[in-house]
Amino acid sequence: MRADDLGRIAAALDAAAAWLAAHSLRVGAVEFKEGDDPVTATDRAIDALLRETLPVAGEGWLSEETADDPARLARSRVWVVDPLDGTREFVAGIPEWCVSIGLVEDGEAVAGGILNPATGQRFIGAVGDGIRLDGRPARPSTRGSLGGAVVLASRSEVKRGQWERFADAPFTVKPTGSVAYKLACVAAGLADATWTLVPKHEWDVAAGVALARAGGCVVLTPEGSAPRFNRESPLLTGLVVCPPALAGEVAALLGLGEEAGA
Repeated sequence: MRADDLGRIAAALDAAAAWLAAHSLRVGAVEFKEGDDPVTATDRAIDALLRETLPVAGEGWLSEETADDPARLARSRVWVVDPLDGTREFVAGIPEWCVSIGLVEDGEAVAGGILNPATGQRFIGAVGDGIRLDGRPARPSTRGSLGGAVVLASRSEVKRGQWERFADAPFTVKPTGSVAYKLACVAAGLADATWTLVPKHEWDVAAGVALARAGGCVVLTPEGSAPRFNRESPLLTGLVVCPPALAGEVAALLGLGEEAGA
């Protein structure tokens, strides 16, 4: 049922990969937006390329690098993308940035694709269709407890001291750039869990949430509810993603709402 959607996602990622390869992953001039967030010509070029490739008539569009059009709110299908998630890492030459494409239907993230051009990793999946990493079926970790687990954390949050509370936890905290990339890694079983308890925009996480759901992960906001997308204000309070076997332990650790342990 998702063949066309996944085909468009794959074609868009192919086009982005080709553009980046042709430009040798050059950073070029760096500007800074409000909040001291960097943006490059590459962000904008990939944004334009994705917009040419993905939406068809009747579908909405929400991207970090495109002025928001409220018309999307009336669309049942909306592409929610970040043309380059992890721009700080891209500029610094750290291979933890990605092209992130999410498809939302009636407020739910249902399909996604994430490409890390620096490592060559490609994650594609859809709810009901599973997830693939580099063309091969993948699945989340089967670890049964947080003891010995690898939890991916925002490098910025770690620098700000927001993960110090977990210094004595029984798991390894691994600082990693790009929230989209972290979500994809957990969805495909390359790490055990990830969470951020600070606000994130929909374009940061829509693709990763779709992949996590495709893999069967538990996906919750800090309030303990499932995230909803294509809202008037596209800002989530945070996000927690882990395999079902870890959900109760993670919920207790973070003090999430009642739905988390259900």
